Amino acid sequence: MMSEQEALFDYCLRIGDSSLIIGHRLSEWCGHGPILEEDIAIINVSLDLVGQARSVLKYAGKVEGQGRSEDDLAYLRDVTFYRNLLICEQPNGDYGRTITRQFLFDSFHYLFLQELVNSTDEFLAGYAAKSLKEVTYHLQHSTKWLLRLGDGTEESRRRVQEPLDDLWRFTGEFFNTNEVDEILISKGIAVDLSKIKPLWEKRVATVIEEATLTLPTNAWKQLGGTEGRHTEHLGLILAEMQFLPRAYPDAKW
Repeated sequence: MMSEQEALFDYCLRIGDSSLIIGHRLSEWCGHGPILEEDIAIINVSLDLVGQARSVLKYAGKVEGQGRSEDDLAYLRDVTFYRNLLICEQPNGDYGRTITRQFLFDSFHYLFLQELVNSTDEFLAGYAAKSLKEVTYHLQHSTKWLLRLGDGTEESRRRVQEPLDDLWRFTGEFFNTNEVDEILISKGIAVDLSKIKPLWEKRVATVIEEATLTLPTNAWKQLGGTEGRHTEHLGLILAEMQFLPRAYPDAKW
């Protein structure tokens, strides 16, 4: 049976890896935003998420107790040791697809952090309180753009409806639980995902309706990211993200 220490380490990886990978995805928009203001805005979101990842991965290293730093955990693990949600590693596509992916994730991330502030783990509670201020803006930003694109032209609506239909299968993983959750919920450390699921469903459905989009009805769920089973996209991300640290392991920045 998994120990509480092992469960907490895995839980921290789950939180940190999701922020790290989706933050890296958003960084790919640097210099390519549809307008200058959005280029700056989306990169600021990326910086927030990578900063959050650094904080929680540093704590994960302390919990593990094997001397690994946040850089070691970010750059020197193989793909099967990452615990990020699958939606975070999905390609950007056009800006409509990026916004749709971000809205679905932000809606979950915001509600998750709202609950995590009540954690009995002092670090995680403080981390959630600080991160929530940034993620509140992230959610406002992606919601605003989903509404604008959904209730815009026929073309703009298509560019968010199609990725909404495609990415919906990854949203079930937000609320999937395993032994890690069971151990940590019993200690008051982890978020009970069953509590936030109806809140997420209500909020997402409300915004989708306001954006004149159609709520997907596909109930099939693609799972595995939080247990180390990923799509082919994560390997490509890591090949780029880990090149310098692996090529120059002693380099200091």
